Amino acid sequence: MTNSETKATLSFSDGSPSIEMPIYKGSIGPDVIDIRKLYGATGKFTYDPGFMSTAACNSSITYIDGDKGELLYRGYPIEQLAQNGGDFLESCYLLLNGELPNAEQKQKFVDTVTKHTMVHEQMQFFFRGFRRDAHPMSVLVGTVGALASFYHDSLDINDAHHREVSAIRLIAKMPTLVAMAYKYSIGQPFVYPRNDLSYSANFMYMMFSNPCEPYKVNEVLVRALDRILILHADHEQNASTSTVRLAGSSGANPFACIAAGIACLWGPAHGGANEAALSMLEQIGSVDNIPRFIEQVKDKNSGVKLMGFGHRVYKNYDPRAKLMRETCYEVLNELGLQDDPLFKLAMALEKIALEDEYFVSRKLYPNVDFYSGIVQRALGIPTALFTGIFALARTVGWVAQWKEMISDPEQKIGRPRQLFVGAAKRDVPAIDKR
Repeated sequence: MTNSETKATLSFSDGSPSIEMPIYKGSIGPDVIDIRKLYGATGKFTYDPGFMSTAACNSSITYIDGDKGELLYRGYPIEQLAQNGGDFLESCYLLLNGELPNAEQKQKFVDTVTKHTMVHEQMQFFFRGFRRDAHPMSVLVGTVGALASFYHDSLDINDAHHREVSAIRLIAKMPTLVAMAYKYSIGQPFVYPRNDLSYSANFMYMMFSNPCEPYKVNEVLVRALDRILILHADHEQNASTSTVRLAGSSGANPFACIAAGIACLWGPAHGGANEAALSMLEQIGSVDNIPRFIEQVKDKNSGVKLMGFGHRVYKNYDPRAKLMRETCYEVLNELGLQDDPLFKLAMALEKIALEDEYFVSRKLYPNVDFYSGIVQRALGIPTALFTGIFALARTVGWVAQWKEMISDPEQKIGRPRQLFVGAAKRDVPAIDKR
């Protein structure tokens, strides 16, 4: 960031002296006002619930322009990366290192990740401590945090090599843990990773193979999963990423920080959008019920919401949605599911929402979560695991953001302030007067 030639001057009507604050410019996006000296100079804080107008860090990883419907990974449009940018591990390398890899760098990175996909054998005993019907996200919070118990050789956050090893381990082992959580929930044996398969193919192998018969890799489905991972790899300073940064600012180890991110992602307002969209479709039940459902959505007093449409950040359209829509139709065609009742219902709802003036005028277009939920359902992934897949994809973004934060000389331990509205200082009354 660079200093702007202009300054911001804050004046007060209560007689307090004015204060001049520097303005910084990023490479793109809004300028920011540096308020770090505000409290010291005035004794006042800013008030910004949800940090909607506050830049808590400077970052060079991901940029979003919600008005334009633009998402950039290290400057590259998400559309180009998903269509022409190679597989998920190529996007991982980009997010971690700032540039796309050449052939030699790509092969070395893939080999390194592949050799770290196994987890310590004792990890299986952690799973036995969970109920079979435990939510996968609770399992992932526990098991990802527990990785710190086994990999003491990479916990020094001040050592660049340790940070690199931890990053690779998290990216490599997350698919294994997610697959283990699924296998445990259905009572099937854990499946060890295969080094001859790609990242996404290996995950599907660990998820869906069993010892009774050979597993055949379907490249169409592998590409679909790969695209889901690429589109969800990072999304700027969202709630879970901010959680990872906040946890990391205390010096917590990377496994604990990522576990904190998973816990935040578990919240239905954040990572549960595709699960909510699919639940909505199941509640609608059939195409015949859509008109009644649309009426309820338009009725502000009904409490019925259209899930998987519109986006808090993207004011026009979610750039990932078009890509996920293409993948959705490819998967349905590949599996012959065009006439499946649930998927026919989804496509009918999509058509109405794209044509109905009520939704068009409000820019409530289908977002990435609407289509990714349909795709995951078609792939055979249970609804309860949707957010686990999200966590798998987002791990690289969390790790990249964590590494950037640790290396930032301006970063300090997070300490948001408050507007206190409770009781002022008072004395405890004598016992006989209470």
